[in-house]
Amino acid sequence: MFKQGIASIAMILLVLISCDSKKKDILKESNKAETATAPKKEVVYQVFTRLFGNTNETNKPWGTIEENGVGKFNDFTDKALSKIKDLGVTHIWYTGVPHHDVITDYTAYGISNDDPDVVKGRAGSPYAVKDYYNVNPDLAENPAERLQEFEALIARSHKAGLKVIIDIVPNHVARNYKSITKPEGVTDFGETDDKTVVYNVNNNFYYNPGEPFVVPERRNGYVPLGGSEHELLDGKFDENPSKWTGNGSRLPQPDPNDWYETVKINYGVTPEGHHDFDSLPDGFDTKNYKAHFEFWQDKTVPDSWVKFKEIALYWTAKGVDGFRYDMAEMVPVEFWSYMNSAIKMKNPEAFLLAEVYNPSLYRDYIRKGKMDYLYDKVQLYDTLKHVMQGWGKTDDIVPIQRDLSDIEHHMLHFLENHDEQRIASPEFAGNAFKAKPAMVVSATISTSPTLIYFGQEFGEPGAEDLGFGDPSRTSIFDYGSVPTLRRWVNNKQFDGGQSTPEELELYDFYKRLLNFTISSEALMGNYQDLHDYNTHNTGDYGLKQFSYARWSDNEKLIIVNNFDADYGTEFYLKLPKELVDAWQLKPGEYLLEDQLYKSYQTVLQVSENGAEAKIAVKPLQSFIFKLQ
Repeated sequence: MFKQGIASIAMILLVLISCDSKKKDILKESNKAETATAPKKEVVYQVFTRLFGNTNETNKPWGTIEENGVGKFNDFTDKALSKIKDLGVTHIWYTGVPHHDVITDYTAYGISNDDPDVVKGRAGSPYAVKDYYNVNPDLAENPAERLQEFEALIARSHKAGLKVIIDIVPNHVARNYKSITKPEGVTDFGETDDKTVVYNVNNNFYYNPGEPFVVPERRNGYVPLGGSEHELLDGKFDENPSKWTGNGSRLPQPDPNDWYETVKINYGVTPEGHHDFDSLPDGFDTKNYKAHFEFWQDKTVPDSWVKFKEIALYWTAKGVDGFRYDMAEMVPVEFWSYMNSAIKMKNPEAFLLAEVYNPSLYRDYIRKGKMDYLYDKVQLYDTLKHVMQGWGKTDDIVPIQRDLSDIEHHMLHFLENHDEQRIASPEFAGNAFKAKPAMVVSATISTSPTLIYFGQEFGEPGAEDLGFGDPSRTSIFDYGSVPTLRRWVNNKQFDGGQSTPEELELYDFYKRLLNFTISSEALMGNYQDLHDYNTHNTGDYGLKQFSYARWSDNEKLIIVNNFDADYGTEFYLKLPKELVDAWQLKPGEYLLEDQLYKSYQTVLQVSENGAEAKIAVKPLQSFIFKLQ
């Protein structure tokens, strides 16, 4: 399929060069293309594990685990996983799995208590990992068997046809990191550090010798645990010498806005910014993961590199299919070459997703760092958010695809995740249905994977004030439940029995769209923008409409979106001659049928000079037309 697609592009190279670049990129750069199987559209369902199955409705601010409840691994039953799979999902990202700091007392299981002076929220931040060789005890029915319960969840997920992703956070760990279940021969982060110096290449942390850690000042009325008493809540935390904080602050007393619950990992980068490790040779951006793996075999690397590689391979051996890397751009790209190539040697199909926000780094982290996918936040997400809010223009989408044409396959698309505001929140769009055209664009404009965040499919507004977390985002720091999801879970029936009609309508839309994307051959094929052409050549087509074509040898699609929440419109959508030629259409009439709801058809009139079809689109409506 790929070879035929590239051949067809070559015939129209001068007018569709971006498509050619895209196909070459998939073949040349994607690690998945090094395997025998052709790539398919992937959909990631991010679920905050401790919130998914919690049906407790209390949602008390700063509520304890006993008051607000908590979801468990076992809530992901065969039926629940089957329903997630049926939504059109290929991968499930269980967020908050590695054992991170929590306030709940698990000393009966040999787990030390965590100090609320350096823990955010009562349930703790999933990005302050305390023990990478075990899982969050909150998530287990029996905390003593928590690892076995997660291993069983991995097996159930695979049985349901879902691949499993978990977080790895290489930039920082909890201030009190200590693994009580690490394999024999593994040393903890910092266990062998020389704490008398600021920096040593094989230290895991950076230090301030002679300066003890001081808990950040409390500001703006913030009181840990909402004012509840706790034996460790005394404004002190024993750390001497103090370590640099996760976001890079070198102060012994971090600012309250710093990531004060975490400490920065040292990857062999000196305080002055010099690198005490080998650089990748020129030209290695074109080499595959096997060549990268071989390069590192005779190299001495910093101790932190080895520790995180061992962690990743530990979970890979347990059946985890991929990782989402938090704040990957804060870690040197050479480390990613080292670790990702080692993972790919064990599992060539591993799904490696990185949080990178600096576009100038994208290509290095993909090509040198051997990342499969990066967040497309600062370009596509931010632009779509502005359009959904009513003040952005669809014109702004066009240059994004052009700018990213060589790496578009690697730019994962999303409209929600745990860091972003919920679409239905008043701070974002105030209406979950405003996501519909944006979701169609996000899911169909490129060959990249699509991510949705649990509850997005029901229009969850994230309105609860649970304590540390802010309303408009579903809190990742507190115990609680998610109302729209709770209604769908319906006392563990997972059938939407308590969902509102609006929630079920939105769910039906997501299910139709996502299932179409993972089955469509055209969405892994060619792309051509139709927006600019119609903006200049079509009446009644304006700044709130957006259209493009996607095609393969066997499937030809025209996708039309109306972002206007108040007005529909009618217009004649025009196709340029070069697209008609690429599709090898002869003059005549061709039926176009919408694939989302199968309830709308129109006729494409083809002439010697191009083609056009009359479109009547309602507010917030999208069509995925297939040429019959």
